[in-house]
Amino acid sequence: MRTAIAAASAAGLVALAATSASAAGSAAPARPALALVSPVTDVTLTTDEEYGTDLNFSTYVVAGNAPIEVRATRANFNSPVVAKQYVKGKAIALPKGMVTDFSGLAKFLHITLTDPAGKKVLDIDQSLCLNGDGSRTRPDAPATSPYPNYCNSNPFTTGAVWGLQTGWSANTSSYDPMAKPVKVPVGKYKATLTVNKAYRDFFKLPANQSTVKLNVTVVPNEDPCHPGEGVRGCFAAKGAAKKPALKSKALVPHAARPTGKATTPKGPKPDLVSVPAWGMSIDKGEEGTPEAGHEYLSFGATVWNAGPSPLVLDGFRRQGKDVMDAFQYFYDDKGKEVGYKNTGTMEWDPREGHVHWHFTDFARYSLLNATQSEVVRSQKEAFCLAATDMMDYTVKNANWHPSNTDLHTACGDHTSLSVREVLDVGSGDTYNQTKPGQSFDITDLPNGEYFVETKANPDGKLVEGNTKNNTALRKVILGGVKGARTLKVPPVGVINTP
Repeated sequence: MRTAIAAASAAGLVALAATSASAAGSAAPARPALALVSPVTDVTLTTDEEYGTDLNFSTYVVAGNAPIEVRATRANFNSPVVAKQYVKGKAIALPKGMVTDFSGLAKFLHITLTDPAGKKVLDIDQSLCLNGDGSRTRPDAPATSPYPNYCNSNPFTTGAVWGLQTGWSANTSSYDPMAKPVKVPVGKYKATLTVNKAYRDFFKLPANQSTVKLNVTVVPNEDPCHPGEGVRGCFAAKGAAKKPALKSKALVPHAARPTGKATTPKGPKPDLVSVPAWGMSIDKGEEGTPEAGHEYLSFGATVWNAGPSPLVLDGFRRQGKDVMDAFQYFYDDKGKEVGYKNTGTMEWDPREGHVHWHFTDFARYSLLNATQSEVVRSQKEAFCLAATDMMDYTVKNANWHPSNTDLHTACGDHTSLSVREVLDVGSGDTYNQTKPGQSFDITDLPNGEYFVETKANPDGKLVEGNTKNNTALRKVILGGVKGARTLKVPPVGVINTP
């Protein structure tokens, strides 16, 4: 349902924009910097008794006669997020409170829902991702947008770029993995959506372009795979929330192994950066398996590329073997390929949840004791490289449209003769270590203080411009009793994600 509504809404926006453009003639009419619009007056939402309702009202913000660009940054993990709008190269600070994290503009939209008796059943604020579900909405708008496709982030992201191209729209209800559904009974309602005053004042929005009123019908959800408006459940599990990435012309894979002398020229190199582990929990081994009765410390680990050059690896298969020879390629300041180096191997991983080609020795995960001596090592050291997380799109040469964001397309299948794996500048690769062997077996470890160590490029097989930031530690404190262990994860600066 969501796809159909979005398509119809986008078509409606184009039609509305085309009509206004024709009426105005060749001269561009005066437009506010942003306008809140909807091509419909009646919207149907679905609700699930357990899940609730996703608030996708088919409302959009549309940029006027100039793009809207906002950059959010964090100086370090002890610092708050600050944001600035860039207008013709000039930076204008956004007022405090508008941006508090890297998910978008906080409390941009205010939503009220009233029933036929006039009783208010919903009164909430909604954040806005300027990069969300963007589309061209009028004939005089540029054909493409330079801005990223989404606003997802990592707990340790340090820089984001959000933008709305001139004449382009963004869905105000774009899928946000942190958003929570609301409980709204089946029935008919009146909805009022209004851009909050702080944003009306900052962007100088007129009253008639900052409020939308809609008739809303809430009906039971009949698709068990798609609760709410279909943006979670099976849809989200398949990774469909992201848009297809634009391919980089500079990173076209080679058709054959490199020839000639291997060289590592001077010039820009990738910079692999490890951030502290996150997403930690204690999990128990599944009953009926060899892991039953064991307890594991699960965690997520991210390594990202701070640039200024992408990490580009080609693998070429050895005849009749589940092994590829891997080569790292180097580029000059203009993006021209200028050298290569044999950098190890790639191996085929047939295990459930993988089933693709892994580059060996990309990262290493260890659990250290209080004296920072290794007590457990993860068996996971080979990886399929993909840009899963936006880490800092404000660094030099950051690619706002990473060349590969999907493990199923980036890392080949069992019949592949070659693969190209890329970690673009500004993006990170996150792996969740939840399986026995990859997570840490803590069953027989004593209570106390430990450190989860994430180490990029542990054997130095990859060429980098800087190796001083390859290792990151995250303190954890184990407690409780065997069979009921507890976990405490102290914050890292102002970042309190366990």
